[in-house]
Amino acid sequence: MSANAAFPSDVINAAPYRVGFLLLDNFTMVALASAIDPLRMANQLTGRELYTWRLMSADGAIVKASDGIAIAPDGSIADRDVFDIVIVVGGVDITRSYTPAQISWLQSQANKKVLMGAVCTGAYVLAAAGLLDGYNCSAHWECLAALQERFPRVNCTNHLYTLDRNRMTCTGGGVPMDMMLSMITRQHGKALTSAICDMFLCDRVRSDNEQQRAPLRRLLTSAQPKLAEVTELMESNIEEPIELEELASYVGISRRQLERLFLKHLNCTPSRYYLKLRLDRARQLLKQTSCSIIEVAAMCGFVSAPHFSRCYRKYIGISPKEERLAIWAIGPLDSVSAEGALAELPSASVSALRLAQAEPTYGAVNFVASPLKTPAPALAVSG
Repeated sequence: MSANAAFPSDVINAAPYRVGFLLLDNFTMVALASAIDPLRMANQLTGRELYTWRLMSADGAIVKASDGIAIAPDGSIADRDVFDIVIVVGGVDITRSYTPAQISWLQSQANKKVLMGAVCTGAYVLAAAGLLDGYNCSAHWECLAALQERFPRVNCTNHLYTLDRNRMTCTGGGVPMDMMLSMITRQHGKALTSAICDMFLCDRVRSDNEQQRAPLRRLLTSAQPKLAEVTELMESNIEEPIELEELASYVGISRRQLERLFLKHLNCTPSRYYLKLRLDRARQLLKQTSCSIIEVAAMCGFVSAPHFSRCYRKYIGISPKEERLAIWAIGPLDSVSAEGALAELPSASVSALRLAQAEPTYGAVNFVASPLKTPAPALAVSG
């Protein structure tokens, strides 16, 4: 079959839609690929250049992704390219991965009535440019706390992606594909989108109102719906914690039943789990924002800064002040001299790990070993 036989003439004869991707330092490769490949496949299936895309960095120099892979962009923000949409590709350490020049360039693009978009943590940079004030936006759950606290005029949602007037924002991973497929559907119809899905073995395009789920809730929702409801209530009420009796009554069980559920499935009490959530949020805010320690304590439901500091030191191992000082004490990775042997150069995987360890962590906060958690028992191996 010919490449364009299955599609109407208005699709085939459409003018190319020009897409610019601004790659920030330590951007997430999977988010970039998920955004570009639907455009590539739309061109392939129709046999026409429906979409063009151009990768840009601040100065046209090579940009490293968070996995250590170096990408040579097509140009810099100083070039005189004309776009229909500009998409900011974020990733690791987003609060320190953009420059004033990039902010100015994004603002200039918005002034030209260009559609502005972002994938993964890129929405943080659009917000920093003032381009999301009064808009709904989606971003990876790692940076939602920083977005909400630093940019109160932005309406952050937990949706996988958001299409709000002339703004397109989404979370990370494979979600950019859903957002771009939704855009393609609006521009060229469902037939083309369905064909792209067939090529990518994608069974459906997720809708923009679907929620990104925290890992624990995803595991609990089907197996323990009452427990999932309670943990969701806890996550939604960090600044003003809800008493356990109230939590239990909201989901229709007794406090005793609630305690048994937590002990059986999470190996801790509800109070301890709730405290861990609040401390995790506090750690995110300490690392991602410039809020004072007193402000962070209040945002996370602690009655006083000394009480917050005692709890933080007991369960995290260092004080809030030490946590914050440690962030800015981290310098760039040690460079290797030109005379050094090739074997001494760190691999891409080692560089990526060092970067992740040095950033003001987001997701890692929820995974590191903590005194609040009891290690899971080792799996028995039959001989």
